[in-house]
Amino acid sequence: MKKGILKWAVIMLIISVCSLSRDSFGQEPKTIKNIVLVHGAFVDGSGWQAVYHILTQRGYNVSVTQHTLLSYTADVAAVNRIIDQQDGPCILVGHSYGGAVITTAGNNPKVVGLVYIAAHAPDAGESEAGNGKAYPSVYKSLIKGSDGMDYIDPKMFATDFAGEVTPDLANFMAVSQTPTADSAFHAVITKPAWKTKPVWCMVAKSDRIINPDLEWMYAKRAKSVKTVEVEGASHSVYITHPKEAADLIISATKRN
Repeated sequence: MKKGILKWAVIMLIISVCSLSRDSFGQEPKTIKNIVLVHGAFVDGSGWQAVYHILTQRGYNVSVTQHTLLSYTADVAAVNRIIDQQDGPCILVGHSYGGAVITTAGNNPKVVGLVYIAAHAPDAGESEAGNGKAYPSVYKSLIKGSDGMDYIDPKMFATDFAGEVTPDLANFMAVSQTPTADSAFHAVITKPAWKTKPVWCMVAKSDRIINPDLEWMYAKRAKSVKTVEVEGASHSVYITHPKEAADLIISATKRN
């Protein structure tokens, strides 16, 4: 009788340990707490400030990348460096050219979801420049330097890139913009992470830098879990509509 009771107790203990191990190590947490924000071309990570404050106030651990925009390969490496520093699974968020960056960097095993904010999401064999030709943008202000670096005509920056942004900030963004290597826009994707990981998308309805129809194409092709279209929003939607952007990112952190 005592042997039977002991055997039963041992079996129950094993079941409890296995169950604990499965819950603790075999499943993603119900809410992903780590978020990595990736900026696009001509700007730096400071544009994420309002989104950062909303997310951190909600208890998220937020990192903001500061890649150089000197080459696509180097930018992917810089973003991977930040992903590797995370203490667990993370959501990777990209704006504009940053979308092309997270499309490759998102293959990092720590990344469990991708959020595209008015961003490019090329397929294998595609580049954002090539897709931009297939879906032409409205802006005509891109200036290609003789040194291989591109920038936006400061006189047109507010209109083309920073619609709805306050005039003072838009003007500052124009004169402080970071020139971007033209070659980065022509980088060809080889292994798009959105084919194996869930995606959330934001479409800026009045985007002059990326054709909104292209943003919609990306969202539909990637089978976006949730796509939010922001009426009247410019390419700088992450600056002008930080709550909507943060809400979409937060939805990506939730796990059933």
